[in-house]
Amino acid sequence: MTALAVGIGLHREGRVATLTLSRPPLNILDLATLQQLERGLGGLARDPGLDLLVVRGAGERAFSAGVAVQDHVGDRIGPVLSAFHGAIRVLRDLGAISLACVRGHCLGGGLELALACDLVIAADDATFGLPEITLGCYPPVAAALLPRWVGRPRAFELLLTGRTFDAAEAERMGLLTRRVPVGELDTACSQLTTALLAQSGAALRIAKRAARAGEEHPFGAALTEAERLYMQDLMQTADMHEGIGAFLQKRKPVWTHK
Repeated sequence: MTALAVGIGLHREGRVATLTLSRPPLNILDLATLQQLERGLGGLARDPGLDLLVVRGAGERAFSAGVAVQDHVGDRIGPVLSAFHGAIRVLRDLGAISLACVRGHCLGGGLELALACDLVIAADDATFGLPEITLGCYPPVAAALLPRWVGRPRAFELLLTGRTFDAAEAERMGLLTRRVPVGELDTACSQLTTALLAQSGAALRIAKRAARAGEEHPFGAALTEAERLYMQDLMQTADMHEGIGAFLQKRKPVWTHK
């Protein structure tokens, strides 16, 4: 593992990078950690060979309990928001698929970071919440994302009460890709990683862009963009022609990820 700073670890193997939040016991995100997180993600964004990023927290107690309260004061809050929101923007725009593997506390900025990932697998012991309102604050990323994801009434309730909720409720809300028993989290994340890496990296990246258009635009505009990506980008990949040819020839495709 390559240490980017105290609190962040980055390991790259093949087409996969693993980013670990490592400030035990709760993996709190202070200003220095957030600045390194933004720089680390920026480096990954410039890596054309990366197809999957796994984000996880070190230890068993937390994915992350959020941004350091001590950094919400004075002249630190501006740099904190700049670094954190910069990291979130890079993560959401990342060409590679991103997967958050969550156990323990996933609160405030930790939850926002998980929600910025494309896929989220959580253990049964995970606890979620946006407690910022209890400090006289609010979570900007969650305010921007949650209303369209879980609906206005539920989003407002979570943002305005700051209550915590368990993984079962997070799953019912549609915030999770999958909920698994605590002892099966690593296995479940590994299985999903294997399933993703079995696909064409080129097709994964373009499909993600099409799905993001569906998330952010009305149906007509989203379909137009998805069609454009299909005709102008996907059709130019060697892997699409290989996949179709392999199916017709009844053989397993050999991806070049291009």
